[in-house]
Amino acid sequence: MGAYILRRLLLMIPTLFGIMAISFAVIQFAPGGPVEQVIAKLTGQGGDATDRISGNSSDVQQGQNFETAGGDLSSKYRGAQGLDPEFIKSLEKQFGFDKPWYERFGLMLWNYARFDFGESYFRSIGVLDLILEKMPVSISLGLWITLISYGISIPLGIRKAVKDGSAFDVWTSGIIIVGYAIPGFLFAVLLIVLFAGGSFWDLFPLRGLLSDNLNGMVCAPVTWEGFAAGFPFRFNPVFDPGSCVTEVAPDYFWHLTLPLTAMVLSAFATTTLLTKNSFLDEIKKQYVVTARAKGLTEGQVLYGHVFRNAMLIIIAGFPGAFIGAFFTGSLLIEQIFSLDGLGLLGYKAVLDRDYPVVFANLYIFSLLGLLINLVSDLTYTWIDPRIDFERRDV
Repeated sequence: MGAYILRRLLLMIPTLFGIMAISFAVIQFAPGGPVEQVIAKLTGQGGDATDRISGNSSDVQQGQNFETAGGDLSSKYRGAQGLDPEFIKSLEKQFGFDKPWYERFGLMLWNYARFDFGESYFRSIGVLDLILEKMPVSISLGLWITLISYGISIPLGIRKAVKDGSAFDVWTSGIIIVGYAIPGFLFAVLLIVLFAGGSFWDLFPLRGLLSDNLNGMVCAPVTWEGFAAGFPFRFNPVFDPGSCVTEVAPDYFWHLTLPLTAMVLSAFATTTLLTKNSFLDEIKKQYVVTARAKGLTEGQVLYGHVFRNAMLIIIAGFPGAFIGAFFTGSLLIEQIFSLDGLGLLGYKAVLDRDYPVVFANLYIFSLLGLLINLVSDLTYTWIDPRIDFERRDV
């Protein structure tokens, strides 16, 4: 097993390289860029929008006031006519575009191999610190939606397989089809109208993870200080587990009720039907007939023999479900409920052409997805010891 794990870890290197190379190539041909973003803000909003980029407003003012008949630098960027070529050069240097593409790509790979993701183009914060700042929202949504959807789907799928063709199977299938057909964001809007002060009841909060009076309370024994502080963690001197349990936890779940409900209604349909069909396939096999002939009860047959074999395909879908809910799947929910998570961060980074944030998100979640897939494969061997990956070609 050790050799198999090592091979899989080594295969992650060319896989990550391919993902980053293709994404980097697409970015090179995509219209717009950070320089164009700054130029657009300059011409449309004045110098304040670019103070973070140029370092001081005098450089921006110089770029705005300098007029030129044209030139190579100005003609490279839409809207750059009339701007100081030296100012545009400084922008290119700031963003690293003064180097050839292969040098930028190689430097990015070298830095990412050391988990050095640089700093955001448009925010005064390191990319890794920015991602970790948004992580609690995405962890909350991704973890709870995965646990709740699997907690509903597996028992419901087993029950539907046992009661196949019954009235219970028919009406639950109708609910599942409706839940799968209607997008999660549409459920979210409906829930807001009904329960968040839209047109009927005002029972749940509309935005955020915590109420304003609890936002300053940190319910963790340690806090994240960022890599700039040297050791990134420190003990939280005001940590109060009693207040966290009695005040923060109820408020936290109160805020998550509507977002999780909207996501669960459309998330558990696929897993439920997959569980049902997997159990139906196993129930029809000969070893189940043999187990029943030996006098085993239905519970012993179902959970002692069928469950282990039927759950393999369910486990195979877990990594994709978790990563989807953790990162991309919650984008619209984050937008509707004003939850500032990784999905919204990645979306805004793409719109702003904030390439360090875009590539760091891509790299981290590609790596995380590959690692979770490996863990999923290893879980196969724990559930069914007959599976031996070392005897198969990787």
